[in-house]
Amino acid sequence: MPDRLSVVVTRRLPEPVETRLGELFNVTLNETDVPMSRDALAEAMKGADVLVSTLTDEIDQRMLAQAGDRLKLIANYGAGFDHIDVATARQRGVLVTNTPGVLTDDTADMTMALILAVPRRLKEGAAKMQSGEWDGWSPLGMIGHRVTGKRLGIVGMGRIGQAVARRAKAFGMQIHYHNRKRLHADIENGLEATYWESLDQMLARTDVISINCPHTPATYHLLSARRLKLLKPTAYVVNTARGEIVDENALIRMLKAGEIAGAALDVFENEAAVSPELRDLPNVMLLPHMGSATVEGRVEMGEKVLINIKTFADGHRPPDQVLPSML
Repeated sequence: MPDRLSVVVTRRLPEPVETRLGELFNVTLNETDVPMSRDALAEAMKGADVLVSTLTDEIDQRMLAQAGDRLKLIANYGAGFDHIDVATARQRGVLVTNTPGVLTDDTADMTMALILAVPRRLKEGAAKMQSGEWDGWSPLGMIGHRVTGKRLGIVGMGRIGQAVARRAKAFGMQIHYHNRKRLHADIENGLEATYWESLDQMLARTDVISINCPHTPATYHLLSARRLKLLKPTAYVVNTARGEIVDENALIRMLKAGEIAGAALDVFENEAAVSPELRDLPNVMLLPHMGSATVEGRVEMGEKVLINIKTFADGHRPPDQVLPSML
């Protein structure tokens, strides 16, 4: 292992993070901040000891086969790692790390904002003001629905799901959740949360669905067309996790038909391509994958990347190593 590792960063990171990387390692930055092509990414991996990747880098089996023998660590800048073939990387002796935990509150804040926004028709109200169409208050103008007293169904009760539950509880919502494993009784009681072993049964009984689970092979289209049809016509779908968890075409069909009251989406099945049909729906709020986009969060992500690389360089196991069993 060389004294100073060669580190390739695939996207621009906050300035303090890039500066510190440059002080510790031989760093190559992507000055354009445009996602690398597959050829450019493969070439970068050949000359790097460490690749600092992001979710815009698809690192699959074929890509890893082109990496050569020098690459030893993929330090992912982000908590999600579904864009990396972790099992193949491990077989080739390449460690993978991520940045868990630091974005919990940021993502939960955005999720709560969307839970409030769609029932209260904030998108429609803002559009009316921007267009100059508002002609004054009226008793029936822009009537929406309160969230107090409504049932929130959380799909995935990890760090972010629990943080969403705490916020929603403060707004007087009833907390329901589905998770691979039931929470410890102390956590469940503290959140006053009701556990549903059956996702189908929970979906049929909740007013707002918040998707907060990771994207894995097991959660691809977890909210399938069949499951979406279980929702009440007055229900709302909020997704700040990964777009692939929802069958987006089925969701669009049901929104257009009035079979679901509305949706708020920060992620999409085919990012960055967003269906024009979604854009045209008045009862849908769309955001550009900004759930975790705070200065504080992005810097903390970078600090985790630095710790993982530095620990690896010192000959120790990185604290945030990802294993195939975590998928």
